[in-house]
Amino acid sequence: MDASGMNPATAQAFEMMMRDKQMKDFMALYQGLVARCFNDCCNDFTSKALSSKEETCVQTCSDKFLKMSERVGLRFSEQVRHSLVFCGSHELSY
Repeated sequence: MDASGMNPATAQAFEMMMRDKQMKDFMALYQGLVARCFNDCCNDFTSKALSSKEETCVQTCSDKFLKMSERVGLRFSEQVRHSLVFCGSHELSY
């Protein structure tokens, strides 16, 4: 959906709402990444510094999490495209 058919005030409100939603989605993704990798990797609390094993684990965990998130996003966009094509061809067949 885009704001091209809206009056300027509505378009501006729509764009602000979309930016807010994108920021919330990003923060939820970041929070999930931090929580998951911390819980999986950080288990020695005798020092404030991460051990080399913990650092490697956090790096691997975050790489996997980001790749998974990217793949889910790509798959979702593929599904949306497929749905739009299907709906468009379905409407034309009537």
